Amino acid sequence: MGGIIWLASYPKSGNTWIRTFLHNLLINAEQPADLNELAKFTIGDGNKAWYENVSGKPYESFTSEEAAALIPKVQEAYARSRPDSVFVKTHNYLGRVLNVPLITPGLTAGAIYIVRNPLDVVISLSDHYGLALDDGIEMLNNPEAFSAETDQKVQDHLGSWSDHVKSWELMDKSMCHTLRYEDMLFKPEKTFGGVAKFLGLNPPKQRLRRAIKFSSFAALQKQEKDSGFNERSDKTEKFFRVGKAGQWKTVLNPEQIDRIVDAHSDMMAAYGYLPKNHKKA
Repeated sequence: MGGIIWLASYPKSGNTWIRTFLHNLLINAEQPADLNELAKFTIGDGNKAWYENVSGKPYESFTSEEAAALIPKVQEAYARSRPDSVFVKTHNYLGRVLNVPLITPGLTAGAIYIVRNPLDVVISLSDHYGLALDDGIEMLNNPEAFSAETDQKVQDHLGSWSDHVKSWELMDKSMCHTLRYEDMLFKPEKTFGGVAKFLGLNPPKQRLRRAIKFSSFAALQKQEKDSGFNERSDKTEKFFRVGKAGQWKTVLNPEQIDRIVDAHSDMMAAYGYLPKNHKKA
């Protein structure tokens, strides 16, 4: 049994992009990996079927306390599902629910954490969850924020954007590789190469470049257009919507920008996201 390598992020920050890159890098095929087979390669944290498999009971029969108590057993099942380390996507913050760790330390081999400018996150997040922008900002700023439970998935415990980033920063630096969405866009070879290096891989440049090309936003958009994407929210028409940085400049109004910056100025400054005309609160 290997440990879990968490692919962690606040929602709509590039998690699926990293998953497709790793899928393409590791299978090294001559054509892009099938977007709808990502679940065969990376496990999505919180699928109710795993809770039912480890307990032998329907998820609806659990109290909140019983469901929380099953988290380490579910994560042990993740780890046991592969002979080596397993990639698991999560949007949970690195904390606890009902005093149970959402990320089980003893099963964790490492983490890749993706951070994205919250001014852009809120636009994608609002579209994904079918929220008005002002409601998306309220979610982003809420220390108690969570994503709603669905028929197939338990809720994700998010917290505010700053709290989420801060929680993952507390993981030992030797175990957690942090990268920015914007660097994935503008410095792909250096950024994705850094991910490969963190994982102990040293792919030839041609293989790295092919994985980057096959997992590019344009390639993912084309696959979704041609074949659909089984992880698309029913609240939105497209999962891969725009894939750009700086969209907030033409979408958010000054009051909306101020609400986000006032709530997250320290963390935004730390990652180079603070707009030039704003100072730390």
